[in-house]
Amino acid sequence: MLDLRDRRAIVCGSTKGIGRASAAELAQRGATVLLLARDAAALKQVCSELPAPAGQVHESLVADFAQPAAVATAAAGAVERGGPVHVLVNNTGGPPSGPIAAATPEAFLQAFSAHVIANQLLVQAVLAGMKDAGFGRIINIISTSVLTPIRGLGVSNTIRAAVANWARTLAGEVAPHGITVNNVLPGYTDTDRLASLFARRAEASGTSAAEIREDIISTIPAGRLARAEEIAAVVGFLASPAASYVNGVNLPVDGGRTAGQ
Repeated sequence: MLDLRDRRAIVCGSTKGIGRASAAELAQRGATVLLLARDAAALKQVCSELPAPAGQVHESLVADFAQPAAVATAAAGAVERGGPVHVLVNNTGGPPSGPIAAATPEAFLQAFSAHVIANQLLVQAVLAGMKDAGFGRIINIISTSVLTPIRGLGVSNTIRAAVANWARTLAGEVAPHGITVNNVLPGYTDTDRLASLFARRAEASGTSAAEIREDIISTIPAGRLARAEEIAAVVGFLASPAASYVNGVNLPVDGGRTAGQ
């Protein structure tokens, strides 16, 4: 029920952090993984390092999420060359930090394009194959800001919430075809992006990144940051046959930080 042999998966933003860990998790379960990101050299390196316990031949797809049409073309080409994609992991780097009152209209439009529009085009590229196979898993890596906005991430909070409701709407439409759509909401995860956010917050407040980090950890019942592999493990479950009746949920993976919300 956790086996993904004979399944093909597109994992977006898969050269580092949660995306890379998710690609490795799916590959370890037997899926053939198509890595999708903009850095060709990094993609090649990660692709060569993915596990292949079932003899999979993984592939890299180069496209920039600032150009959603190019992302859709890359995914459609992968379907045309190799057949249906059964698992789609939408994972795109968050918009820059900053207060919402200072955000420009362009910042919202760019973020909406890179997240909602790109996700929509990717789904349209793979949906027919999922329906034909009677099996599909669409998993969106978002944020706990869907439940509670995070200070200093005005545009991100807005766009992540839009992705969440787009996904839950889609979940109801595709469920009769054996396709599920779920949102994973990572809490504070030890990644490069989080480190940069800590650094910016420290600079703005006149403290150190280490102090910011400790303040954040003090709000997490588990008493530590998440590891990318822990988020990926949840992605792996949601991608599997075992999760066939889990659909349309926002699933926090945050060490209990939002348990009371």
